[in-house]
Amino acid sequence: MFIHKKEPLHVVDVDQANPRFAQFLLEQFGGATGELTAALQYWVQSFHVENAGIKDMLQDIAIEEFGHLEMVGKLVEIHTKGVDQTDAYKSTLFAVRGMGPHFLDSQGSAWTASYINEGGDVVRDLRANIAAEAGARQTYESLIKMAPDEGTKKTLVHLLTREISHTQMFMKALDSLGKLTDPMFGTIQPDETVDIYYNLSSNGGQDERGAWNSEPTFRYIADPAQSVSS
Repeated sequence: MFIHKKEPLHVVDVDQANPRFAQFLLEQFGGATGELTAALQYWVQSFHVENAGIKDMLQDIAIEEFGHLEMVGKLVEIHTKGVDQTDAYKSTLFAVRGMGPHFLDSQGSAWTASYINEGGDVVRDLRANIAAEAGARQTYESLIKMAPDEGTKKTLVHLLTREISHTQMFMKALDSLGKLTDPMFGTIQPDETVDIYYNLSSNGGQDERGAWNSEPTFRYIADPAQSVSS
């Protein structure tokens, strides 16, 4: 059961309407990295999770994301109100669709369930969520740099901040499962190439080395033509 409280987690306040910027904001309403995607993704993932604590966390974050969707929708609504006769309004998607939020991204593409990334394995899903939060954070950072007023910017900074908070929660959840740095999950064992680094972009002997291609974790094979024991 859902109960909607009219008091938002963060007060949305806009100094001056700007419908052109509102079109950019649609990216976080009906876009691939938007709040609807996150809310539905985490909510559905929670159905697969047996760990009671992680299930509860996913549901808490999912409901917060619905609150974020409301905040973004409110921003879009305010930025498109009372400006229908301006050139700025006529040059945006709102000229055809009307004011307020729509399930479109900033380019006018409709939201689709294919944006949702869930796979029925808690480790896989938590890793997908970390990537999703990173994508949303990048979008918010771009929006903040373009924000036309301080009120809008303040709300966007809050939303960006919560993306970081959620990333930390997902990382802690993975760590509690012993899977924060362990790439393995599932029951299928890998073959003997699991610890091999193939140097497939050779640069005249000037190839870079690091923890990702060095002993003892990886066997570095400079010549991919070398045979691998089976």
